Amino acid sequence: MNETELYRQWLREEDAARMKGWDFSHLRGRYEEEQDLPWNYEQAVRTFLRPDKELLDMDTGGGEFLLSLGHPCNKTSATEGWPPNADLCRHRLVPLGIRFQQADGGDPLPFADGAFDLILNRHGSYDPAEVCRLLRPGGMFITEQVGAQNDRELVELLLGEQPLPFPRQTLACAAEEAQSAGLRVVRGEEAFRPIRFWDVGALVWFARVLPWEFPGFSVDACRERLCRAQEILDRNGVIEGTIHRYLLVAQKDK
Repeated sequence: MNETELYRQWLREEDAARMKGWDFSHLRGRYEEEQDLPWNYEQAVRTFLRPDKELLDMDTGGGEFLLSLGHPCNKTSATEGWPPNADLCRHRLVPLGIRFQQADGGDPLPFADGAFDLILNRHGSYDPAEVCRLLRPGGMFITEQVGAQNDRELVELLLGEQPLPFPRQTLACAAEEAQSAGLRVVRGEEAFRPIRFWDVGALVWFARVLPWEFPGFSVDACRERLCRAQEILDRNGVIEGTIHRYLLVAQKDK
């Protein structure tokens, strides 16, 4: 395929880069990540999930993971701040009887003190002090986060050297902040693992849906660098980077 044909393909991927919820199915078979994390987030959640527990899923996206848990809807609450996903949650979660509030995880949340036994947050913002306020004594907080060093090789490939958007996104910082807020850390793990792309168009789509990681990226602005990425793909059969993830489990003591 010549450069003109590749360029047209990349523009199509750029135009297709829209999401509702947190759905990467557009890239199925074209990339992989999180295949070998040393923990399983769902298993970590199910360790503490019981049918009688009041559950809150912060920054739920479109509720995809939350619904997969099968928790009783009358014991389930969720928040989401991004308007397109919030609209999706209203149509998907509210008819089931799940309590939904449009709210950003880093802001005060519209729930009473001590309302929840278990609070989840996967790849969303949160305020540890607010989490502590919302938990009942003995309640648990489980979060998996994207770390500060996530996708840095890919960012530099497409944009050159860029400042870290969230430099305090590390397990050490998260644990310190949780403890300062009154939570006791019972588990903490951090991992750096591969992310792989088998076509440059997939990388274009990926970069466009993550503007906080790839600020200012567009096919036209980065065409020369995309051609360089294509050269790497042609030579190696894959474009590789590194993801940064950490898991934190904390408890509000009785």
